[in-house]
Amino acid sequence: MATKLPTVAIIGRANAGKSSLFNRLVRAQQAIVAREAGTTRDNVIGKVTYRRTPATTDDTEDAISECWLVDTAGLKDPQDEFEASIQQQIDEAADAADVILVVTDSTEYPGDEDRIVAKKALKSKKPVILITNKADLKGSLPDEEFRRLGIKDIIRTSAEHASGISDILDRLAELLPAAIATEPDSVTRIALIGRPNVGKSYLFNTLAGKQQAIVANVAGTTRDLNRIQVNYHGQTLELIDTAGVRRQGKQEVGIEKFSVLRTLSAIEEADVCFLLMDVNELNVALDQKLAGIIAEAGKGLVLVVSKWDSVEGKDAYTRDALAPKIAYNFEFVPWAPLIFTSSVTGQNVTKLYDLALDIMARRNQSTKTRVLNDLLQQAVAKHPPAGLKNTHPKLRYMVQTDTAPPWFVVYGSNLKFIHWSYKRYLERLLRETYNYAGTPVKFSWRDEKQIKANKDRIARGLEPVTKAYKQRKTAEQAVIEHPNSDNKE
Repeated sequence: MATKLPTVAIIGRANAGKSSLFNRLVRAQQAIVAREAGTTRDNVIGKVTYRRTPATTDDTEDAISECWLVDTAGLKDPQDEFEASIQQQIDEAADAADVILVVTDSTEYPGDEDRIVAKKALKSKKPVILITNKADLKGSLPDEEFRRLGIKDIIRTSAEHASGISDILDRLAELLPAAIATEPDSVTRIALIGRPNVGKSYLFNTLAGKQQAIVANVAGTTRDLNRIQVNYHGQTLELIDTAGVRRQGKQEVGIEKFSVLRTLSAIEEADVCFLLMDVNELNVALDQKLAGIIAEAGKGLVLVVSKWDSVEGKDAYTRDALAPKIAYNFEFVPWAPLIFTSSVTGQNVTKLYDLALDIMARRNQSTKTRVLNDLLQQAVAKHPPAGLKNTHPKLRYMVQTDTAPPWFVVYGSNLKFIHWSYKRYLERLLRETYNYAGTPVKFSWRDEKQIKANKDRIARGLEPVTKAYKQRKTAEQAVIEHPNSDNKE
């Protein structure tokens, strides 16, 4: 994220409506909202865009400004190490913030937890705004009942009905400096994927270099998408920590199903996914399913065996013995690199960054059409595709149409008779010629006879001509007219 933007922290006791308020302000369903107290456990970060009136700027027109909004876990009595870790995050968020929003439930009289939160906020010497939420509910108390908390600036809101949100934005515009995010030119997004309690948050914290996600020996600790950006060798990497995915029969109703959807969303957003597997629980069908989802989404993939420090008597022989077994279970993604890590000792952790950058370079490499056609002709000459009697497939030329992931289109005739093994043969030959380790390679097949038949149908008015068809027709015609062009398609 851009570090020049000011930061606003939302703090308060559990179930005061902080996550609902967060979602209203960022205009997205980013934090998990439920009626269960203590739903949010990690710091959830989102960007807020608001207008600054002419009175607060030198311009004659409204100006757009932005800030980072941090939603923290609800304050509870730190009865154990887990809750104490949450309180530490609240303190860190308050220290880093430029403005603090203290959220209270306006239907309940201020309690000890509210007073502790208010004291924490005022002690920071930062501007503090008291948000009396749920003001739309019957029994909502007047602001006078909350003045005893010592916060003078009070705004009544109803996050559920978006009441008072504009008042908060107007007040932030007065308190915060004008700023617009300058996004990095290119950000490599890395998602940590896996089952619960395989060490994703521990690895996330080790990679990030600080206590960003809550780490506890409790399955399902992370529920929201937790993210942070780091700079590595001059390149910006964004780490995304996800909730653990259980097999469907063991997913809890409600919150945990939201977390699974967030994990799938993280896969779609990421460029490279680290699939973590506990070294003590290998050969799990769900790990293979997740690898399939990542590959199908066209994302880079690294198989990460975590908790290597927990293996007794480990040596090279143990690793060499495990690697073939893991490769056998993931034979459908033979291009995915395998690495053994330990977040406790730091073994191979920094190598993950190097792997991610290498994979991104391979995902973005493009190949000239002439080189691809030479490769295709050599492949056909060495091993012609089989077919039926008098209907042998003919492969004429191949072009690369996209990167990240690399996508290749093969033109020819009778392509429906090509066996899946031949498609795998072409992919293997392509990978042997060009290094595409860590990324899936996609193929599309365009039968020239079918293309001509579709053109005839449209010419006769049997099918409507869509904008997408016109664009595809123009691109295909350019390839057909110049199949050996050096231009990148």
